[in-house]
Amino acid sequence: MSTGRGVFVTLEGGDGSGKSTQAGLLEEWLLKAGRTVLRTREPGGTEFGLEVREIVLHSRGFITPRAEALLYAADRAQHIATKVRPALERGEIVIQDRYIDSSVAYQGSGRVLGAAEIRSLSQWATEDLRPDLTVLIDLDEVAARARLDNDQKRFDRLEAEKSDFHRRVRESFLEIAAAEPTRFVVVDGTLPPESIAAQVRERLQPLL
Repeated sequence: MSTGRGVFVTLEGGDGSGKSTQAGLLEEWLLKAGRTVLRTREPGGTEFGLEVREIVLHSRGFITPRAEALLYAADRAQHIATKVRPALERGEIVIQDRYIDSSVAYQGSGRVLGAAEIRSLSQWATEDLRPDLTVLIDLDEVAARARLDNDQKRFDRLEAEKSDFHRRVRESFLEIAAAEPTRFVVVDGTLPPESIAAQVRERLQPLL
């Protein structure tokens, strides 16, 4: 649980699952309810993070899996220390697109570096700050790729990985959620956005 008075909500899922849409809907609902909200993302939630994001997602050169994992951890350490933890201590609700679970899924399983090692690295980087609620938007890799194709945008380094990579990522997310059912709400990514948003609000309400 977060150490401050605020509430820390993270959104997880594969590329194309709809995290950004749900983050926006949740922020809108909370603001209408009079809450103070910080909406952020990893990587890229700070100036330092934007530079890291450009490297890990758009660098044309080869980045080894371990170097990639360390870059994400560095971004996370800076982000939590300078932006997220202070917001929680002020009593704000933090809505964050991706956190430690993404590294466990993408680098731990997708890159086959080992889930335990990657989780330990990020817990050290963040001084073990854990979310109060994690929303996993589950969508199979075929449907997710179809959505990305429809967006007609340039794929980043992770989006461009093959189907097997994204299958491992999805399986990892589901395994993490199954191991921590009190922290997670798992929603079907094929449902209409408002139906997903309603499930998220229902699960978050008791924490408010």
